[in-house]
Amino acid sequence: MSKQKEEKTNVMRVLDQKKIPYTPHATPSGDAAPDGVAVARLLGQDPAAVFKTLVAKGASGGYYVFDIPVADTLDLKKAAKAVGEKSVSMLPARELLPLTGYVHGGCSPVGMKKRFPTVFHESCLEHETICVSAGKVGFQVELKPAELIALVGASAADLTI
Repeated sequence: MSKQKEEKTNVMRVLDQKKIPYTPHATPSGDAAPDGVAVARLLGQDPAAVFKTLVAKGASGGYYVFDIPVADTLDLKKAAKAVGEKSVSMLPARELLPLTGYVHGGCSPVGMKKRFPTVFHESCLEHETICVSAGKVGFQVELKPAELIALVGASAADLTI
């Protein structure tokens, strides 16, 4: 008899390779991805400790990754200031997969095709652990924010409205 093998995403493999401890979480995803607040509730987590990953393009043509609490809205002016850009705009969903390797609703700051400047909302540092997408809709990883920030070479700033 074969043992039930736990599904590993690329994000989990990267964390395993770097020996960064994490707790995997899976949520029922069905046909449509639930919104981030619903995911937080399904996981029994405080929505303030569950972060969504957003990708934006700067006026200079560079790409940036912003991670903010799921219930919050990215302030594009604060985001631009955090990365030293005149302005940033959200990346159209159709451009997300070719650029990052991730689909909308399953985008993670870990394991993108290329490493982009990444900024987490400063509130992440107030939590012992936070959850981010594990790179696939319905999968999350929970880990210490300082280890995540160090792994992706991120900074922290006020990014929300």
